[in-house]
Amino acid sequence: MNFKINIKGKIPRFVFIYFLFFFFSCGAQKIATQEFVIQRDGQTVAVVKAEIAQTPEERAQGLMHRDSLEDGYGMLFIFEKDQVLSFWMKNTFIPLSIAYITSDGRIVDIKDMYPLDESSVVSSRSVRYALEVPQGWFSRAGVHLGDIVIITNVQ
Repeated sequence: MNFKINIKGKIPRFVFIYFLFFFFSCGAQKIATQEFVIQRDGQTVAVVKAEIAQTPEERAQGLMHRDSLEDGYGMLFIFEKDQVLSFWMKNTFIPLSIAYITSDGRIVDIKDMYPLDESSVVSSRSVRYALEVPQGWFSRAGVHLGDIVIITNVQ
């Protein structure tokens, strides 16, 4: 038997598909996720599963361009040093609540943020972390100012 393979036009399509796959898989790097316990008086109040934004690029992207975020999920922003933090909602379509958290894990602010609002939401003092969750989740979960987010072994 004599087999003839016609590859004309197939290689360019294969190369194009491979390029698209490579391009989009590199751009959609999976961000690390971890569960964080929130405590009051040593007792667990709530648990949140949060993506961890610790590089400048991850922090800049945040939760932008997302359509939804389930209760119990969020994003923890980690900074190298304590500082007054300021967040906004540019290109963010989900109403969020943000908790500003000190280096020892204490929640010092909980503030609501609104879709596409470019007003600055500033921490009341120097903090190390910010935790964004669906708007109202802190209240629904029973989380209050002064509660402690256990932040250890962040990967």
